[in-house]
Amino acid sequence: MEEIRFHGRGGQGTVVASILMAKAFFAAGFQVQTFPLFGVERRGAPVEAYLRIDRQKIFVRSNLYAPDHVVVLDRRLLAIVDVTQGLKPGGWILLNAPQKLENSADFDGFRLACVDATGIAIQNRLGTATHPIINTAMLGALACVLGTPPPAMIADAIRGEIEIFPERNIQAAQDAYESVVKD
Repeated sequence: MEEIRFHGRGGQGTVVASILMAKAFFAAGFQVQTFPLFGVERRGAPVEAYLRIDRQKIFVRSNLYAPDHVVVLDRRLLAIVDVTQGLKPGGWILLNAPQKLENSADFDGFRLACVDATGIAIQNRLGTATHPIINTAMLGALACVLGTPPPAMIADAIRGEIEIFPERNIQAAQDAYESVVKD
């Protein structure tokens, strides 16, 4: 079983990202669980969402405490949230950042991948320049980092759930899939 923790802010689509990824993994033959954790439910407040995937039935019904991987939709959260808490050694940290971090020593023991999801969302006219919708770009990037699910499954999940500009969202996912920078 693999466990993935998503960190974002209210209004960025963090919970939707975990749901779409769960649907893509399910279509690829995995068993899935996804659920959010909310603190203060308001735009801009830190939000976490969780995803479990396995080829076998998942019997665990608890919070996720030791994720295999972490996805960070807003790098400003690094200043207020320890995104590595409980992260298993060697796990991936996927960060929405325009370039590799200069101070990546904070992530020693983990694998770091970066993608400019914000730039990709703006380029694909998702949201606004001040509030881009980055979740679908992060899905494409995560699929690249993990090597699964296939991009076609991500596209199908987006088409099935996103009613506004599905093709732009699919393009954002594909653009991110192709532009991930890994350590």
